[in-house]
Amino acid sequence: MKNPRWNPYLVGALIGLVCILAFALPGKAPGMSTGLSQAAGACAIPFLGSEGVAANAYWSKPSHRPGWDYSTLFLVGTAAGALLSAAASGALRLTSVSEEWSSRFGSSRALRLTGAFLGGALLLFGARLADGCTSGHGISGTLQLAASGWVFFAVMFLAGSVTAALLYRRRA
Repeated sequence: MKNPRWNPYLVGALIGLVCILAFALPGKAPGMSTGLSQAAGACAIPFLGSEGVAANAYWSKPSHRPGWDYSTLFLVGTAAGALLSAAASGALRLTSVSEEWSSRFGSSRALRLTGAFLGGALLLFGARLADGCTSGHGISGTLQLAASGWVFFAVMFLAGSVTAALLYRRRA
């Protein structure tokens, strides 16, 4: 297997380049949660109908309406880039239960998928509640020296450290 880790200085420079291009070309900050909310609205249309989605207070906001725009394309491009990067490094493995999860919580696919879904839903809810996500507040916000971006990063690292300590603490 090739080295699955990228040089952090190269990654930082590439993220900076992506941000410069994002601000220069579409004139928007990089972010994921808006694209996810647009995709969620599109998925809700078969159940609620276009009128039901349009009447929803959340999806009625112009930036959250279902459709393809910069936010959705940024989301899809990031997922495709991550997939290509993992494949190129030889680290791509399709599995529903990782070794790390299995060693701590067992090999139940249902438990793993439930945990992943609930964690993702909670993360997205928090991102939309904060009106921005890791890339929106954390990367774009700190680039613009916004206080919200720096507070976000501090809280994210603290919450991540506490969560990791609780979930993956060593057993005696």
